Amino acid sequence: MRKSSQVVVLLFLFVCIAAFTGEQTARPYTFPVLKFFPKMPVSETNPVTIEGATLGRYLFYDSILSAHYTFSCASCHKQEYAFSDAPNRYSIGITGEFQSRNTMPLFNLAWYPSFFWDGKAKTIEEQIFHPVRAGNEMQLNWKEAEKRINASNFYRDKFYTAFGNEKIDSVLITKAIAQFLRTLISYNSKYDKVLRGEATFTQDEKDGFVLMNDMTKGDCLHCHTTDANALGTTLKFSNNGLDKIYSADDYTDKGRGVITGNKKENGLFKIPSLRNVAFTAPYMHDGRFGSLEEVVDFYSEGVNACTNIDSKMGFAHQHGNKLSCEEQEKIIAFLLTLSDSVFTSEQDFGNPFIRNDRLTE
Repeated sequence: MRKSSQVVVLLFLFVCIAAFTGEQTARPYTFPVLKFFPKMPVSETNPVTIEGATLGRYLFYDSILSAHYTFSCASCHKQEYAFSDAPNRYSIGITGEFQSRNTMPLFNLAWYPSFFWDGKAKTIEEQIFHPVRAGNEMQLNWKEAEKRINASNFYRDKFYTAFGNEKIDSVLITKAIAQFLRTLISYNSKYDKVLRGEATFTQDEKDGFVLMNDMTKGDCLHCHTTDANALGTTLKFSNNGLDKIYSADDYTDKGRGVITGNKKENGLFKIPSLRNVAFTAPYMHDGRFGSLEEVVDFYSEGVNACTNIDSKMGFAHQHGNKLSCEEQEKIIAFLLTLSDSVFTSEQDFGNPFIRNDRLTE
């Protein structure tokens, strides 16, 4: 047998063995070049692939993961609102009950070390487990979810291509959705284009940026980094003085303190990103502020020097940083440059059941 013929036979045998052993054929997903972002953490146990992210996208938009086939992840995380549930203050679950906190948007999650307002989940995969089984959200037992997915030829084929597994369980389901969520990267706002030298700020936007980072004015930089870090948040937890509470036990929603058991963390919540704030009103963990004007006015005039307030809230003793109306307007002008309409209209992130699925090309 000639050498070339031997090579062909060996390749054929390799392909047959790979198919027989269930070796996956998924292709690595290529992330965009992000010059001004921190280095993206990569999951060693769940690397993103084109097929995995595509599968996760279908699951994200499919009501198969809710008890009565009436809710999907996208029911409360809408792309046009940066995957928040704007303009609703609280999302409504499958039982018709309101949630107790404002729904957080979904973008740039690959960098996050914890999830939910109180940080109760440490990975994206862990986060996904909660809403599916929560009684006031999607209310589906994970065993039933597994049964439904395994009964679907459509999903069995996609899981096999993505993971090389014939048995589909809750771990694989959450891995697929997590892969899709890791692809939701917002990096095309005017702010990003200015950083890349593709656009320039107006004078008001530039002044607003300076005010944001001036510790004698906006003093926003301690929690919402906008210079060396493009995420718009420190990813930490903070109490920003929303309420007149002077005992750690008096917080109605104790936030981070419930998770850690540390009373000094009662009233602390995750610092959200300032990216896409134009799309995600209302604001704060309880959605109390309906506009950016209300938020900026709060930091100017309404801060309370309450128990467990963040030590970086240096103006709390005088109820805020006393910004003029012009200064407030300029800060808002800058905040609007953080809007990424490319992200909110990106076809690859939309509903694959009604749009062309370009992720698989």
